[in-house]
Amino acid sequence: MTYTLPAAGILQRFGLTGRVAIVSGASAGLGVTIARGLAEAGADVVLAARRADRLAETAAAVEATGRRSLVVPTDIGSVDDCRRVVEASIGEFGRLDVLVNNAGTGEVGPAHKQPSGEFDRTLDINLAGAYRLSVAAAAAMTDGGSIINISSVLAFTTAGIPQAAYAASKAGLLGLTRDLAHQWTGRRGIRVNAVAPGFFATDMTEGYDAHMERRVADRIPAGRLGSADDLLGAIVYLASDASRYVTGSTLTVDGGFMIS
Repeated sequence: MTYTLPAAGILQRFGLTGRVAIVSGASAGLGVTIARGLAEAGADVVLAARRADRLAETAAAVEATGRRSLVVPTDIGSVDDCRRVVEASIGEFGRLDVLVNNAGTGEVGPAHKQPSGEFDRTLDINLAGAYRLSVAAAAAMTDGGSIINISSVLAFTTAGIPQAAYAASKAGLLGLTRDLAHQWTGRRGIRVNAVAPGFFATDMTEGYDAHMERRVADRIPAGRLGSADDLLGAIVYLASDASRYVTGSTLTVDGGFMIS
């Protein structure tokens, strides 16, 4: 059988004009940049996070690109909140095409000194929260769509920094990605993929002391920690038609950390 490429040029296939995306954890860090990047590619963006006051700044960044935004205060620990943000997307824009599960948390510290309940809390936000929001989003993606889970290179390896709960949650997210891709791609046309960032300058890395940061940076062939903009190409690629035959995959964006 001969496959014929569509008339659209390759660069056009990276565009998101007419699409609607939800970004969780959109109030700070990578979430702000991801929301702006999707808007720059043409998408209208629904901004979900618990800190509603900080979502206003992200909304301004989205609207500065000429796209529309919708702020929906959301606790992904709540099934009702996950449904509500999806319903708000449909109510405002009439559709949902992309979900980026970016909300996450993680503490640095030895496992035997971790506060009681911290492990469960981390898994509930990073893993179960992504599951709840994905299920709610999938029900609304009637014409197919793309779900992108933000995992981490710590799902594969360690940097020698004690983050057991975070690493476990991010490894679990890769298993969730593969299983949901298997369930939904053929039946619903929903692709599910993951991005595994390396070490980026975020609120989390602010918890590293100078020795930790130096030890990590020394292992990165690119010679530096990542900046939020370094992640945008991967996100837009997986959200767009350019990756229409990619599902159940994990794209590592780490400056070479995994090969060092």
